[in-house]
Amino acid sequence: MADFTLVEPKGWEYDLHSVYSAYLGYFQVYNIAWYERSWGHLFETFEAFLAFSWPAITVTDATTGRAHIVTRLNSVGAFLKMIKTRFGETLVQAPNIMQVVPFETSSRHLRHVSDYASYKKLHSTLPAVVLSATKQRIKSGEPKAIRELWEKRDKTYLAMNFEWNERNDRTVLEWGYAAVRCAHLEALAQWPPLPDTNYRKGHYIVAEYADKITNKHRPNYPWQYAFGDSQVVPKAKLPQIIQAVISSLASPDTETAPNTLVLVGHNLQGVLARLDEMKIKLPHNILTIDTMVYERALYANGQRGVMQDPTKGPDKARINGSSLSFENLLFSLTLPGANNATPVSSGTGSSGDKEKDKSPSQTQTLAPLVLPQYAPHNSGNDAIMCLFALQRLLEPAGTPVPTVKKAGKSSKAAVAAMMMGVPMVPMAPMPMAGMPMSMPMMGMNNMSMSLGVSGAMAMGIGNGMGVPFPQGASRSQAKSRPTTVYDLASEFGQMQMQLSASGGAGASRVPNLGSYGYSSTSLRPPLGAGSKRMHSFPNPKTEALE
Repeated sequence: MADFTLVEPKGWEYDLHSVYSAYLGYFQVYNIAWYERSWGHLFETFEAFLAFSWPAITVTDATTGRAHIVTRLNSVGAFLKMIKTRFGETLVQAPNIMQVVPFETSSRHLRHVSDYASYKKLHSTLPAVVLSATKQRIKSGEPKAIRELWEKRDKTYLAMNFEWNERNDRTVLEWGYAAVRCAHLEALAQWPPLPDTNYRKGHYIVAEYADKITNKHRPNYPWQYAFGDSQVVPKAKLPQIIQAVISSLASPDTETAPNTLVLVGHNLQGVLARLDEMKIKLPHNILTIDTMVYERALYANGQRGVMQDPTKGPDKARINGSSLSFENLLFSLTLPGANNATPVSSGTGSSGDKEKDKSPSQTQTLAPLVLPQYAPHNSGNDAIMCLFALQRLLEPAGTPVPTVKKAGKSSKAAVAAMMMGVPMVPMAPMPMAGMPMSMPMMGMNNMSMSLGVSGAMAMGIGNGMGVPFPQGASRSQAKSRPTTVYDLASEFGQMQMQLSASGGAGASRVPNLGSYGYSSTSLRPPLGAGSKRMHSFPNPKTEALE
C-alpha cells in the first residue's frame, strides 16, 4: 500500500468484497463445483482472492452515504482473462455485484490490495472517508443528508451571528447565539424543541463600540434584543466567551466520527471569518449548515413549492439556484404552501410506525405563520430566528414561533452600569409630558416610521419586517399607560417612587412591572411545576434548590 497514484473516481463502481461474494453465489446457483477446478484455490478464502493484487480506491455512495472499497469493471475482466490464460477455462462475469455511485469528484489515492492485511488497513480508513463526505454533503445543503442528521436527534445545533462595522469587518460590534441539545430533549421525550423553553440563547454587546459605531447602510440595533437580556462585555473578553460557549456544547475532536455540535448560520462565510480572526478553535469534525444554501437546495428540488422572486417584483417567478436573504427567508416561511412539500418527521418509534404515521402528518394543513415583531440586524435576534428558521424548514408542523420577551434597554444606562460594575436594573419607559407614547412620522415610499416608547425609531416595510413598534407592547397599550414606576428594590431595599401622569389628581397607578412585564421581585416568568425537565438547558438555580 506504500505505492499509490491519483485517479479520478469515475468508473470505480464495483465493491471489491462484493465481487468475491457474487462469484460464490454464482457457483452456488448454477451448481458449479469450483473446489474441484484447477482455479478453485483462488476462491478458497477472500485473502486468496486478493492475491490477484486488485487496484482499489475508497469512495462513498452518493445514494446511501456508506463507504466502500471499490475497483473497476476492467479489473474484473483482467481477473477472468488471467484464469483463461493460466488454466484454460472461461469464467463469465458474475451477476449481482454491488455497484455504487461515487459521491466524490476529486482525485483519489490508488492502492493495490494483494493480501488481507492491506485490505484490513484500507478498510480501517472508511470511517474517515464517511466523515469527510458527510461534512461536504451537509455543507452543500443536501436535503436528504440534513434531514437524516436532524431525524437522528443526537446533535446539538448552535446558531450564531455577528454584527460588525460596515467600514471595517474586523470590528465586531455584537455577537449572539442560540443552541438546542436534541439528544437531551429526545431522552426526555420532548420533541420537537420549543424555542421559548428549549433554546439556550445569549446576546453580547462590545462595550468599546456601544453607541460609538453605528452602521448606516444596514443599521444595527444592539439595544433591541427581544428574547432575553443583553450583556455588555469588553472587547478582549468576547473571544473568551465565544470559545467557552463552543466548548460547552462540542464533543471531542476525532477523525472517524462527526462532532455532536452542528454550527448553523445564514451565509456562514462571514461568521467563520470572524471566528478565524478571533482565533476561535473549532473542532475539525464539526458539521456546518448554511440556511441560505439549504433553502436554495430545497427550492431547487421542488420542496418549497412555487415562489415569486422577492428582488424582481411580484410578476417574476423565482428561478432555481437563486438565494434568499435572511429577511426574505423568514418572510417565505409565512407564505402558504412554502413548507407543505417538506416531509414532516413523526415521533419516536420503529420504522414501521414512522411509515404508518408519515402520511397523515404530511397531508395536514399548516396554520398561517405570524412572525414575532423584533428588531432585525441585532445579532441575538438574528441568531435565535436563524435556528428557528432551520427547525421550521425541518419540522413545519410542530415548531411555534419564539415569543418576544421584552423591549430594548437604555443604551447609556447599560454602558454606565457595565463601566461602574453595577448590575442593570430594568426600568419602565417614562412618557414625556403632553406627548403621546407614539408619534407617527412620514417616511420613505411604502414605509412608515414611528417613535417607540424606548426611543428607538421603528420602521415598517411592506412585508412586515423591520424594527417593531414598540417591542413587547402594542400601540394601544403604550397610549393607555398613564404612570410609570421606577423600582430600586433590588438595589436599595424596599424603596419605590411613583410618578403620576399629567392628568392630575385621580390618575391611576400601575403595578411595578419593569421593562419585562413581570413583577419586580422576579424578572423571569413563572416556569410552573415540572418545567425544569422540559428544558434543553436546565436552570442551574432550580437544580441547586433541589
